[in-house]
Amino acid sequence: MAPRGGIGAGTDAAYPEYAGQYRLESCLGSGGMGVVHLARSGSGLPLAVKVVHAELAEDPEFRGRFRQEIAAARRVSGAFTAPVVDADAESVRPWMATLYIPGPTLSEQVKRHGPLSPAQLRRLMAGLAEALRDIHRAGVVHRDLKPSNVLLADDGPKVIDFGISRPKDSELRTETGKLIGSPPFMAPEQFRRPREVGPAADMFALGSLLVHAATGKAPFESDSPYLVAYQVVHNEADLSALPEALVPLVEACLSKNPEDRPTADEVMADLRSVAASYETQAFIPAQRKVRQGDAGGGAGWAAVPNGPMEQGSSAESAGAEGAAGPAGPRTSGESARSGNLAAPADPTDPARSPTPRTSRFFRRPLVLGALAAALALCAAGTALLWPGGDGGTVPGGRPSGAPKAAFSPWREDLPGGSAQASGGTPRCAYTERALYCAQPGLPAAALDPGSGKLAWSREAAPKGAPEFAPQPAAGRLLTVSDDGGTLLALDPADGKKRWQRELGSYGGAVRFAGETVLLGGRDGSLTGLDAASGEQRWRRPGGAGQPVLWAFGESVLATRLGGDGGSTLVTSLDPDSGRTRWEHRFAGAVRPAGVAGRAVVLQSLNSAAQTEALIRYAPGRGTQRRIPLKLPLDDALGAVHGDRAYLTAAGGAVVAVDLVAGEQRWRTESGASRGSVPVTDGRRVCFSTPGGALVAVDAGDGHLLGQTKARPRASAPEQVAAAVPPPVMAGGRVYASAPDGSVFAVNSANPSVW
Repeated sequence: MAPRGGIGAGTDAAYPEYAGQYRLESCLGSGGMGVVHLARSGSGLPLAVKVVHAELAEDPEFRGRFRQEIAAARRVSGAFTAPVVDADAESVRPWMATLYIPGPTLSEQVKRHGPLSPAQLRRLMAGLAEALRDIHRAGVVHRDLKPSNVLLADDGPKVIDFGISRPKDSELRTETGKLIGSPPFMAPEQFRRPREVGPAADMFALGSLLVHAATGKAPFESDSPYLVAYQVVHNEADLSALPEALVPLVEACLSKNPEDRPTADEVMADLRSVAASYETQAFIPAQRKVRQGDAGGGAGWAAVPNGPMEQGSSAESAGAEGAAGPAGPRTSGESARSGNLAAPADPTDPARSPTPRTSRFFRRPLVLGALAAALALCAAGTALLWPGGDGGTVPGGRPSGAPKAAFSPWREDLPGGSAQASGGTPRCAYTERALYCAQPGLPAAALDPGSGKLAWSREAAPKGAPEFAPQPAAGRLLTVSDDGGTLLALDPADGKKRWQRELGSYGGAVRFAGETVLLGGRDGSLTGLDAASGEQRWRRPGGAGQPVLWAFGESVLATRLGGDGGSTLVTSLDPDSGRTRWEHRFAGAVRPAGVAGRAVVLQSLNSAAQTEALIRYAPGRGTQRRIPLKLPLDDALGAVHGDRAYLTAAGGAVVAVDLVAGEQRWRTESGASRGSVPVTDGRRVCFSTPGGALVAVDAGDGHLLGQTKARPRASAPEQVAAAVPPPVMAGGRVYASAPDGSVFAVNSANPSVW
């Protein structure tokens, strides 16, 4: 056993030999609450065991605080903290054992080696933002984030010491007159309203930590804690030593008003802009595991002579340098929606139009001319819906049938296609009868949904990637040739041609709604064809501006952006007759995201073509409700399920919005360079990545549930698809495709084993 270190005079001088079943080997350090010892678990795992000072153990109030520390530490135990192994708050000398983490504290690192470099600062801020995100998601506010409570482990910074943290649902309250915390790193509200401290206080401390890491000093310093408190509340911090790119973000964290500070998710998103690094393969960070190290350091004490930040940290993958940065603009978008917009006789919420909150950290150049193109591109790649008469479902919709036999995950390479040559990812549509797919050189193929076995295929000379999956409608399987010049109607049972129509005279969009095929011409005209026969049902002549078509089940929307970009005309059409159901002009640029009951949900775009809010419009009353996002989203793709909307964006953000409460519920940084249109069954939200990985997050809180491996194009794995086809959820399964030309199916119930 290592020699025991001195622990000072007093009752603790009688060094305890055990804490519970753990033999205490040596002293790692002492603090105001207790002494931390090195110990070992029964299997030899190194532990850091905190044993409370004897005199404090006699204080009932302190025991209550220690119980709270244990509860908080257990609640957030994970990749970004020291996981709790065991604890006993009722022992004569209360104790808590956590996994031993070798590495210096931030305080020791700066003291020994001086301020961190700009790259190290970005990695530190990204890692701490990630840690605070998980801490706050667990419902805990740390309340004492300071340099000595941050360990610089070799796999990223760890937040320790939850001695004064408080779960948001805790009944324990700070006594009047007691100042709890470390003044140089406390937020203004901790001095003014200590009982009302929330997650924003930790974000203020994060800003203060960055100043300390960049300068070696706290942003507010004095020999008197009272003067420090005055400075925190009234003075502005000197940020001149920080890298210029980080100044706006740290300045926002140090805002005096808690409402003006960014959340941990917003910090991560903005750091991605600071360290924009486009990676061709999507990276979804796995949960980091604490590394076991040799004795010699502990939670809060130095053990690595040169410091892990010199060696590089895996926090780099968590949103700073090396993270999957924002991708370039999409050349084509995807959109898959669920629901059915009924005739305008629906209930609605009262109109409400609050001012949208946008990021004040990073701005994009004014791109008014790109708005019309962005709308057209997004609609051009729309994955359209079809009626569920055959028991089918749609991306984002509820399955109409359950699997009838035991299911095993499968993977199948489509025949005769040329995804390897052209990089086209298959696009698929589901019915209980078959999974219908298309890719370059393969206008249509039918696979058994349960086994993936090929039923039939119809091959052709490859001319380009298909715009959408084959669509079942009116007893036909509708598909378009690779070059977009021919509309084919096939027999769903064997793939034989039933009719075809040349599309050269139209030269515009092709959409499917119910039993109608919609054609949008370059002249702005709209034509409806009967899906069963190919005969024309109706035609609307062109108007002012070429419309962009959107299909949602049996409902159709046409959008026309005003010439100055200042408004968008949205028209709802009856697909069977082509008549107008309702029409409304919206301020600014908008595009449909889906439907919620009898209301339509639209994305509101700013001048940089970013989605900054959602609009819930009830055509029955002509009222609308604007729901601002906490941070604008680049190239956002949306879907609606019930009373929630889900969006994916360039850079990996996934956002959930409650359409009834009128607020953003959560935001997750997936790490993917971008994702497909999200699909959901109400429990899980799934999307595909450019590299062919299928990702699942929890619909309730956004935490990552699992992902499949990437399946990039073998001949050119560094290339990334311009558009990512969405997966399909149906019957307890998720069907997806990848750039290697494969189609695969997994069980939706357990993404952790994908």
